[in-house]
Amino acid sequence: MKDYIRKRVLDICQHILESKHTVRQSAIVFGVSKSTVHKDMIERLPLVNKKMANRVRVILEQNKAERHIRGGEATRKKYKDVGKSDKK
Repeated sequence: MKDYIRKRVLDICQHILESKHTVRQSAIVFGVSKSTVHKDMIERLPLVNKKMANRVRVILEQNKAERHIRGGEATRKKYKDVGKSDKK
């Protein structure tokens, strides 16, 4: 694994552990694609550091389990805001 990839993997890992961010949020912060972040965390991180990989996996699984709730909240907020602008 090239040094810059290894550094990115560890940087993203540290970011997720500190912030509990989702793959999407982390991708935006680091300027890479969601698939790159996912591959880094699921495939490459275990090769670099198994303990950290397990900790990140727990956070990513929690985010995945909560995903449907967050999506519902975003939709509700979107239509609530649309309703306010219609009443003006």
